[in-house]
Amino acid sequence: MIKSSAAGERLVESACVDRESLLQRLRRIVGRSHVLTGAGETRRFRKGHRTGEGAVLAVVRPGTLWEQWQVLEASIAAGCIVIMQAANTGLTGGSTPDGDGYDREVVLINTLRITGIQVIGGGAQVICLPGATLDRLEKTLAPLGREPHSVIGSSCIGASVLGGVCNNSGGALVRRGPAYTELALYAQVRADGALHLVNHLGIDLGSTPEEILTRLQRGLYTEADIVCGTTRAASDPRYAEDVRAVDADTPARFNADPSRLFEASGSAGRLCLFAVRLDTFPKEPSTVFYIGSNDPNDLTEVRRQLLTSLPRLPIAGEYIHRDAYDIGERYGKDTFLLIDRLGTARVPAAFALKSRIDGFFERFGLHGVTDRFLQAATRLLPRHLPERMRQWREHYEHHLLLRVSNDTVEATRGFLARYFSGSGSGAYFECTDEEGRKAFLHRFAIAGAAIRYRAVHRHAVEDIVALDVALRRNDREWVEKLPPEMEPDVVHKLYYGHFFCHVFHQDYIVRKGVDPLATEHRLWTLFDARRAEYPAEHNVGHLYVAKPALADFYRQLDPTNSFNPGIGHTSRLRGWGLRCDGKPTWPAAYSDHAGDRPA
Repeated sequence: MIKSSAAGERLVESACVDRESLLQRLRRIVGRSHVLTGAGETRRFRKGHRTGEGAVLAVVRPGTLWEQWQVLEASIAAGCIVIMQAANTGLTGGSTPDGDGYDREVVLINTLRITGIQVIGGGAQVICLPGATLDRLEKTLAPLGREPHSVIGSSCIGASVLGGVCNNSGGALVRRGPAYTELALYAQVRADGALHLVNHLGIDLGSTPEEILTRLQRGLYTEADIVCGTTRAASDPRYAEDVRAVDADTPARFNADPSRLFEASGSAGRLCLFAVRLDTFPKEPSTVFYIGSNDPNDLTEVRRQLLTSLPRLPIAGEYIHRDAYDIGERYGKDTFLLIDRLGTARVPAAFALKSRIDGFFERFGLHGVTDRFLQAATRLLPRHLPERMRQWREHYEHHLLLRVSNDTVEATRGFLARYFSGSGSGAYFECTDEEGRKAFLHRFAIAGAAIRYRAVHRHAVEDIVALDVALRRNDREWVEKLPPEMEPDVVHKLYYGHFFCHVFHQDYIVRKGVDPLATEHRLWTLFDARRAEYPAEHNVGHLYVAKPALADFYRQLDPTNSFNPGIGHTSRLRGWGLRCDGKPTWPAAYSDHAGDRPA
């Protein structure tokens, strides 16, 4: 069902209307306190979690779906760029502006006030509104014995459910694959500039935007209004089959996979989402095995055997290199302790407080104040990782955290016992509940450790090159070997990731004085030689170049280039145009990758 806004409401034809007129209109819609314009008050919205920052005309925080529509309608009618944002936890800057080069004012719409999770079908599915977080969804489903697509990693820092769908986010759970749905309610700007509301939720909610959005938010629909047995999927229907194909010469999943780009799924902010409908999954009792080895072939054989021989896929298989273990233990300690002692619910508020404090000190030219304080404080605290994990770190370079459902424990235990019997290169132990929980929490804390290292060692570090790469499923040479000439340029290399999916996160802490962009491009060349795909799950944001299939998908969704322009190093101009000198709006630093750019 599609409803369009009146074209006559467009306030200008060629440029953004008078700033104050638009701001007054936005304030009337959401209230003065929810239209932010000052540099200090907008900082935590317009600055990325890891990278990216730019100017905005305003940050607007609607409190209802109907307010969100009205804010969007006013901004589009005013000729402005719209950037949709929820939790701002992305790692590639995809939900913030990035520098300048935009030809219109930017209105950033933050949706975290619009919380709401509606359980349907007895818990088999949920409807999630824009401000719904993975953490809240996990807690909502727990009493029902169900769980969402992702239960580790981004859920700990308050990431939104819709953000995961928009970015094909992967995660640690082997059976489920990327976040995906074909059931969504969204707004789209068509080629003629008109704004349309598209209801593909599979729920009859009425005929006008106000009626549809108000009824949905208030839950004013019945089971009879819900279309069941729809041919549209609410989760990835084939990933389990794909990940088992260990001899396939292609990656199991990656962001630019055309077969997993569908309307909201993979849209990366090129639509304005109001809701998604998603499958949930049974929560199962499980057991964790901790495996260590000095021979990467051991982990390769474990992966191939368990993916192909177990009657059901493992739940998770997470890799940690010893260097990443060490950096995470030291520089991710406060994150680990915060979640371990206070739970995940407090983490978003803690991150927001940290951002406000940093913003205050940055006004005086002082950067990284909270990072240095927290690092100094946590060094005084006792060691936090279990003793057996520390022993395995001393003996083994490569670590694998393996979680299996209890109905496959005996088969897993038997295989590991046979494989490592008499092995001189590796060993394993079966974790207690506490050891298993802390092992996976440590794996999560590693993901932010490089950021802390950079903040504390600014005198020695130029920047971080953080990449996520999907290797071919049959690639046995998964341990990266940098060319000798690149090694001196890097202070530390952190390798960790979703091993059974062959998706790796690789953080390179670049030495002071070395060009991180040039380092990144050389790494891309190495990935290309290995026929890997990147990014694997963090999406292109403003870091990666969108490959042609992905860029074409963005243009199909957003033909006027009104939403989130510039991601994937695409055009930032209205209508996907060229600059006045006839050149595309690619950053000059990417000139040596012209062949990777979409036409």
